[in-house]
Amino acid sequence: MGNVVKKVYMLCPLCDKKHEVEERKRMTSITIKGEKVTYEERFCFCADSKEEEEEFETASMTNENLLNARNAYRVKCGLLTSDEIVDIRERYGLSQVDLAKLLGWGEATISRYESKAIQDQAYDTMLRLVRDDPFKALEFLKKNEEKFSDTKRDEIHTKMTARIAAYGKEYLSRQALASEYVNFDVPSEYNGFASLNIDKIEASISYMAAKGVEHLYKAKLMKLLWYFDALSYRLNQSAVTGLVYRNEKVGVTPVGHYSLMNLDKINVHEETGTDYETVLHIYPNEGIDYTILNSKERDILDKIILKFKHYHAKEMMEYMHEEPTCRATKEGEIIPFDISKEIRML
Repeated sequence: MGNVVKKVYMLCPLCDKKHEVEERKRMTSITIKGEKVTYEERFCFCADSKEEEEEFETASMTNENLLNARNAYRVKCGLLTSDEIVDIRERYGLSQVDLAKLLGWGEATISRYESKAIQDQAYDTMLRLVRDDPFKALEFLKKNEEKFSDTKRDEIHTKMTARIAAYGKEYLSRQALASEYVNFDVPSEYNGFASLNIDKIEASISYMAAKGVEHLYKAKLMKLLWYFDALSYRLNQSAVTGLVYRNEKVGVTPVGHYSLMNLDKINVHEETGTDYETVLHIYPNEGIDYTILNSKERDILDKIILKFKHYHAKEMMEYMHEEPTCRATKEGEIIPFDISKEIRML
């Protein structure tokens, strides 16, 4: 029957009388494009109805319910919701028509996505580019600037440059690492069929530090990351971080490891080591949200921590050199994850 939200005095279409009807809500399911989704549905209930039918929807309720159903489908399929598309417009001060022009689409496209239609994956990817990367948004503006008046173009440009400035160090550090991976943007055996995921990189590093891993300096961390991805690949046929690893003289090391250590959310400090050399010591970041890592990923990290918690970097390197995957590649070569299936279980 649903939960009562409020009571509304109105002309009831069921009993054709003016009286209080109950506005209710409940969870219900529907199938969209072959996917069964659950969403919140609103409806009205008439206690005075003499017919079998006691429920009805107003026109606005019908529209809201359809939108909720479509958004439930979007969430299930990993697409941006209508509210998230609205947020993209608002952060750049764009109307629906403006955002469509910016992306080179038909003028009614964004209006449809915010109310009726569900975007396909290609369109969703373009929307995410604009949302997540103000530099990309600026590129789209330059490409389609003739579609805007000079005044509107300048307004949008000002908004975009302000967002670029707001990103500051965190944005630039992420861009630096991402630029190292332009040749590995397609899932393959070299990245463990996982796209580069900086949020998970930062979370997994902080997680290891928070769990009390000893001697967590850069050299040890690089090897722990490889074990994390390699063990995940062996167990789940997919790595986690999207990092690509090389067999180096000092052990397995991720591509772009210098940029990796500059990520803004990695709490790293320069310290003096036992031989008076400068070392990078990693500590937990209290602001990290570990829910970005699912339960399987945290379980794998826990196994790695249990095994290597007390190891020094040299001990890890010696252990790692006995891995079949390291012996199967030459120094300087990228280690394909397909041969990482031979990793010893921890």
